Amino acid sequence: MLLLISDAFDATLPDLLQEFGEVTEDTSRLAEADVVLVRSKTRCTREYIDSALNLKLIIRGGVGIDNIDSAYASEKGILVRNTPKSSSIAVAELAFALMISVPTNLIRMHNGMKEGQWLKKEKRTELYGKRLALLGIGNIARMVAARAKAFGMEVVAYDKYVSTSDAADMKDSVEEAVKDAHYISMHLPLTDETRGIVGADLISKMTKRPVIINTGRGPCVDAEAMKKALADGEVSWYATDVYPSDPPADDYPLLSCDRVTLTPHVGANTEENLLRIGGEAADILRELVQGGAL
Repeated sequence: MLLLISDAFDATLPDLLQEFGEVTEDTSRLAEADVVLVRSKTRCTREYIDSALNLKLIIRGGVGIDNIDSAYASEKGILVRNTPKSSSIAVAELAFALMISVPTNLIRMHNGMKEGQWLKKEKRTELYGKRLALLGIGNIARMVAARAKAFGMEVVAYDKYVSTSDAADMKDSVEEAVKDAHYISMHLPLTDETRGIVGADLISKMTKRPVIINTGRGPCVDAEAMKKALADGEVSWYATDVYPSDPPADDYPLLSCDRVTLTPHVGANTEENLLRIGGEAADILRELVQGGAL
């Protein structure tokens, strides 16, 4: 069995996978590969899948699988798996770091010091007592909720597929969830339904001029609507680690906006997480091999 590591993983992964067969990072050998391991960079389109003549399994190191045409893979008899638990801590910590950086004016204070300004009179605000709305209540969102509660925040959430949760007070609609939220943290997969879900209409339902944090999927936010909302003061701040493409196009509207914090899609890029991804990928392979699926 030939296993192709197509994207950047921890350097220990090739050795970890040796028990299952030959391991290569040479992407020119795609046609020979029985298993492909990808993260975000590789797009497993129809064309990609058709080029992988021996492919039996795609493992996505991470949570979402929207970079994989999973329906077409299924038609071709190719299994698709991901590592949903491995990235939860890493992404939750980044989401919370982005959230806490805004009321502390962290970036402005730092830049001011570097520029010789003493911004002692600048006021900060606290997370304590504020309402956080989570859009989606999966593994990552639940970890964000735990951290928010430790800071004394009220946590509500909306998830189309979840009606009750011990992590948050679940709301019946996305509009109800965001209505009185001071902070909104997005943890949604990209689907036809969630694409552009945070747009002009939903923003108009927000009463608290919230801070919005997106560590889910970039296209879930309508960038033009967000740009306008920031300019009009309907949204206080937008912090994101995700974009319509990696990297975003030069004309991506939010690159030039004020009151925006941008990080280069590093949510899952912790040393610890990359190790966890490798371990979970190996567990998937072991289970499938022992079960006769590979």
